[in-house]
Amino acid sequence: MFRNQYDTDVTTWSPAGRLFQVEYAMEAVKQGSAAIGLRSKTHVILACVNKANSELSSHQKKIFKVDDHIGVAIAGLTADGRVLSRYMRNECINYSYAYESPLPVGRLVVQLADKAQVCTQRSWKRPYGVGLLVGGLDESGAHLYYNCPSGNYFEYQAFAIGSRSQAAKTYLERRFETFMDSSWESLLKDALFALRETLQGEKLTSTNCTVAVVGVGEAFHMLDKETIQALINEFEIAGEEAPAAAPDEAGSDEPAAAPEEGAPADQGAAPMDI
Repeated sequence: MFRNQYDTDVTTWSPAGRLFQVEYAMEAVKQGSAAIGLRSKTHVILACVNKANSELSSHQKKIFKVDDHIGVAIAGLTADGRVLSRYMRNECINYSYAYESPLPVGRLVVQLADKAQVCTQRSWKRPYGVGLLVGGLDESGAHLYYNCPSGNYFEYQAFAIGSRSQAAKTYLERRFETFMDSSWESLLKDALFALRETLQGEKLTSTNCTVAVVGVGEAFHMLDKETIQALINEFEIAGEEAPAAAPDEAGSDEPAAAPEEGAPADQGAAPMDI
């Protein structure tokens, strides 16, 4: 993992043209608890796994409301995610005060990416060790973005980040072509199925997951535990097998996610991660 003298400073390039401190920050995202996002034409759903450090502690909040039309789900260092979500909230408030209209989702994502990029170019700073799935709704429709610690951002139809997220990505890649025309209930069902894929044998319940929704005529809000458990029981997530993909979907070579360069996908949680 350590790269000798080339990983002591975020501004030091290796002979291979890599910034190892940035790659370490991206690795912190992979070791965080899983978070997924899906969007249709009218709705965006964010979901995450609740993971506590011990049986004696509560889990850290992983989904934050930014504005009535925007929310974020994070994976990685929760403290960094909390700071960035507060920054996003302030930007939305300032834009609304100045222009008396909601801040477009794409513009907010660009501002967030610029803020993250500065930390890769200053020797007295470190990259943010958190990945953010930004879901929102504006005049151009529903949007789902992923913001990387490197300062890159990508728009997705569906995406998953965090530990064991590859299993969720595989499920989403089989199903993403149906998401655009999906109903709210169908999209939520796919979100719960994808989230279950990251648990690897654990039973999905309302206590170990959080789900949030934003849509047309529906402000960003988190579903309460009773609603989530009722949906799990209704969809029979605990015992039902995931819907089989159609032959053309299973053979589709169009991925829902771009692979990131980094260390092995499956490792234990980082000490500072919740």
